Amino acid sequence: MGVPQAMEALRERAEFIKESLQKSQTITDNMVAILGSFDHRLSALETAMRPTQIRTHSIRRAHENIDKTLKAAEVILSQFDLTRKAEAKILRGPHEDLESYLEAIDQLRSNVKFFSSNKSFKCSDGVLNHANQLLAKAISKLEEEFRKLLSNYSKPVEPDRLFECLPDSLRPSSSGSPRNHGDGSGKSLTDHQEKSLENAVYTLPILIPPRVLPLLHDLAQQMAQAGHQQQLFRIYRDTRASVLEQSLRKLGVERLGKDDVQKMQWEVLEAKIGNWIHYMRIAVKLLFAGEKKICDQILDGVDSLRDQCFAEVTVNSVSVLLSFGEAIAKSKRSPEKLFVLLDMFEIMRELHSEIELLFGSKACIEMREAALSLTKRLAETVQETFVDFEEAVEKDATKTTVLDGTVHPLTSYVINYVKFLFDYQSTLKQLFREFDASDPDALLASVTTRIMQALQNSLDGKSKQYRDPSLTQLFLMNNVHYIVRSVQRSEAKDLLGDDWVQIHRRIVQQHANQYKRISWAKILQCLSVQGGASGGGSAMVADGGASGISRAMVKDRFKTFNAQFEELHQRQSQWTVPDSELRESLRLAVAEVLLPAYRSFQKRFGPMVENGKNPQKYIRYSPEVLDRMMNEFFEGKTWSEQKR
Repeated sequence: MGVPQAMEALRERAEFIKESLQKSQTITDNMVAILGSFDHRLSALETAMRPTQIRTHSIRRAHENIDKTLKAAEVILSQFDLTRKAEAKILRGPHEDLESYLEAIDQLRSNVKFFSSNKSFKCSDGVLNHANQLLAKAISKLEEEFRKLLSNYSKPVEPDRLFECLPDSLRPSSSGSPRNHGDGSGKSLTDHQEKSLENAVYTLPILIPPRVLPLLHDLAQQMAQAGHQQQLFRIYRDTRASVLEQSLRKLGVERLGKDDVQKMQWEVLEAKIGNWIHYMRIAVKLLFAGEKKICDQILDGVDSLRDQCFAEVTVNSVSVLLSFGEAIAKSKRSPEKLFVLLDMFEIMRELHSEIELLFGSKACIEMREAALSLTKRLAETVQETFVDFEEAVEKDATKTTVLDGTVHPLTSYVINYVKFLFDYQSTLKQLFREFDASDPDALLASVTTRIMQALQNSLDGKSKQYRDPSLTQLFLMNNVHYIVRSVQRSEAKDLLGDDWVQIHRRIVQQHANQYKRISWAKILQCLSVQGGASGGGSAMVADGGASGISRAMVKDRFKTFNAQFEELHQRQSQWTVPDSELRESLRLAVAEVLLPAYRSFQKRFGPMVENGKNPQKYIRYSPEVLDRMMNEFFEGKTWSEQKR
């Protein structure tokens, strides 16, 4: 296409656009004019509609107010309805349906709260007064229900039920006494028994049926919320404390003071101490622990009362039990009480952790301190009894004299005493730690050594009662030997040591040698060629034969020997060496000296008598007969037995 044609086409297009724009402007001007007329009309219409709009808004607000009023009235009416339903349940009482009764109380509290916060209602005061009165009545019935429920299901626990809760090893035997543990017999628990008891299982008794506990808990909660904590406290304390005390009385617990204890015969008192040890274990591990458990369950959430209630429930029972222990600890001390005191100390140490746990709250501090005080008092009394025992042994004033020189009753008593001490090794070491930071083994060794020394001092004094010095030595030999042998056969050996044993063995030998020297020196002198004649005649002179010795002198020697031996046989056959080995060794030691000397004398000088008249009058005994008679020494035979 040429340029002219292009330009013509462009002009035609521009003309068309111009015409289009003019038409658009005309349309716009027309639309503006129309809209302007609409604006004028709308303004007039709005002016005409304003009164109607105002009336419509008022009507809408009125409807909203009516809706709000109806809703408020509905809430109030529902509160009235709930109050009416709650009142009906409360008037019926808690017996039929305790759960619904508790729900009704909660509803009443909710209603009181509602009307208390909406006092603008004209009816609020009247409704509040009625609801509060009803609530007070409900709580009063609730208290009565709590008291009745707690009382009905709180019964003393029979002893048999308590025994069934103990480990088998601690259940009473058919005689009604506990088996071998803490029975006042001086028999402490062995290490094995102690370990088995540490792992023993105790089953808490059912003090209140488990199904009742949630109900009691809910009742207690309602009473606490109503501000009736003191009423709750009194009901719980009075009911449970009485039942606990009855359980202990059925078991055999009785309140005994120092005066009661002082009046009792030892056998009766010893049995009561054994029972008390058993009662303490049952009370702490079963009854008090059971009381703590139900108290925590029933009063869960009422923290201000829980600890105080448990303290008040148990305080009298704890006092009764501990008062007996205090009476024993403060009563007149005596050696036989040492082992029961150790038994008592042992049970207090055994129960220490449980007591600390059960009575750990501030409300129970007095009971906790009383138990600790008793433990310390028992330890002090044991220490004092040790000192008393040492003094009593050393100054033993009993008139008992063992005529045959055997082991004195005091010796066997003290040795048995020491043996029992070693049954209580772990207890004694624990006790020593209460007062002294030193090595407890060293302290136990020191106590044992002092007791042994006190016994030896006492025996030395008693040995002086004998007129015959040879019997004095025999008595000391017997008693020291008994001590050494007993130590060797007991745990005391490890504590006292080998040196102690060796030293006292030498002491036994020294007394045996002294006996031989004193008792047999004179008779051996009769058999000595160099010895002087008993009749005061001239000395016998050895000249390689018998030519220088008179027959009369030989006869006199035989007569003197016979008389002295017979006198020794008569007396010393009544004496006693109770240990068979020691007896045989002593006889042998004497025979080894006497018989060779007699044989030699008889062989050398016997023919001078045998050739004369009545030789049997002088040579009465052969060495074999003497040996046989020697075997009758130290048998403790009476004079009549010897004659037979």
